Amino acid sequence: MLSRFFLGVLFIVVCFLGGTVKGEEDKIRVLVWNVWRGTNKVDQGAEKALALIKETKADLCLLQESYDIEGPRGKFGPWAAEKLGWESWQGKSPHLCVITRYKVKKSFFHADWHGLGVELEDDKGRELHAFSIWIDYRSPIGKYLMKNPEASDAEVLQSETKRSGRTKQAQAILDYLRKEKLLGMETPLLVGGDWNCPSHLDWTAAVAKEVPYRRPLELPVSKMMKKANFSDTFRMVHPDPLKVQGNTWSPLFRKADGVDQPMNRIDRLYYKSNLKKPKLKPVKATVYPEVLEDEEIPVRQRKFPSDHAAVLIEFDWVE
Repeated sequence: MLSRFFLGVLFIVVCFLGGTVKGEEDKIRVLVWNVWRGTNKVDQGAEKALALIKETKADLCLLQESYDIEGPRGKFGPWAAEKLGWESWQGKSPHLCVITRYKVKKSFFHADWHGLGVELEDDKGRELHAFSIWIDYRSPIGKYLMKNPEASDAEVLQSETKRSGRTKQAQAILDYLRKEKLLGMETPLLVGGDWNCPSHLDWTAAVAKEVPYRRPLELPVSKMMKKANFSDTFRMVHPDPLKVQGNTWSPLFRKADGVDQPMNRIDRLYYKSNLKKPKLKPVKATVYPEVLEDEEIPVRQRKFPSDHAAVLIEFDWVE
């Protein structure tokens, strides 16, 4: 009887101090998603996209292509945030948006097309920073390799350095984060979005033997993020790229003229650990849709409303 009394007191004390008792969740769920032209390419796209956000139980969404929804509803991100009772930040960007149920304490703006972010405070008063990004779509490297299988490694890599602006744009994002002193802050930093290029972690020699249109290459954008001490959260959870590929391009366009197209994990969330606790630990990574739809279904009738898969990363707070 006495021991039960003390256990009850301990439970109350832990709750009062803001601790986490066994069985109580202390997580953050982050969704990275390019919603494809404001969700307008699929019938009732906005409603379908909003339903997916609710299904994932996301706390924070880093959106791309948050354009105007057809009709008088405005841009998708702010509209979805209003429906959810959340806050949003899109600024003057045509398409980048952050929506969240957390308190937005400060906003950041790097470039109209390429990056914006927020400083957030969660339910327990912990701070974190989160950025939505997008870089150049031109000359996708997998498609180039498919069309030019005899090209040298140097020629293939020019898709990242010369035939597109991806490398320069990714460097500019890092330069902005450095200028704003976000790379060295003692709070978690999340940078996610549509990178329009694969990761060197997925283009390994072992993968190239099994997956078409890949080579073991030092892909510059993902290597740049690694050099800046960012971790690829999906690969932290699923380290074997053969066992779980995690492709996000494209759940809608897997074939063209009956030919299988290059599939790649181009939508990613990077995490830079802070210098002290509390830290974030990725514990689960899910790609939506979990079941691909029949390609015979017309695009406008699809249940999943985007040409990009959505990526949900679930973190535990580590106190």
